[in-house]
Amino acid sequence: MFSQADFLQFTQWSGIATVVFAVLALLAFILKWGIRFRLVGTTGFMLVLTAGLFALSLAPLTRTVVPGALRYSLVYDNGATKAVIATPVEITRSELEATLQQAASDLFSYGRLASRGEDKLIIRARTVIHPEEGLSVPLYLGEVKRSLASREDSQMEIEIYQANFERLTQLSA
Repeated sequence: MFSQADFLQFTQWSGIATVVFAVLALLAFILKWGIRFRLVGTTGFMLVLTAGLFALSLAPLTRTVVPGALRYSLVYDNGATKAVIATPVEITRSELEATLQQAASDLFSYGRLASRGEDKLIIRARTVIHPEEGLSVPLYLGEVKRSLASREDSQMEIEIYQANFERLTQLSA
């Protein structure tokens, strides 16, 4: 993944290319070349590209990685205060905690809306078990509650559903 310094370097090179195309377009108008309008379009495109690269050099593009977290898939997200992730069946308690922390970090957004006085994002983790042939049952293993207002939430509440976790270990044994 590129860093802010990389995008600043790309902006510099793109800016140089923009100036070169602008000079070529000006020269094309003076000498009445047939491609003069194409060069104007290319210069405009380069201006937009340079502005975009400059914007990327200002904004941080960081992603928090929680050690021990497993890959998960987002099953449900209402865009406000509720989300559900799916985890593998072969998950340990420590991996579940790390995965819930990872999901809390990944799904945080300042654009989420608080609804009915709720100021917490609740992310529940589930897996699918098969107690008998042809039957699939979702089993909720835990949840994390985090603040909707602050990216760095030191008050995250992680709850593991012990009874469901024990049921999972019994079925996989």
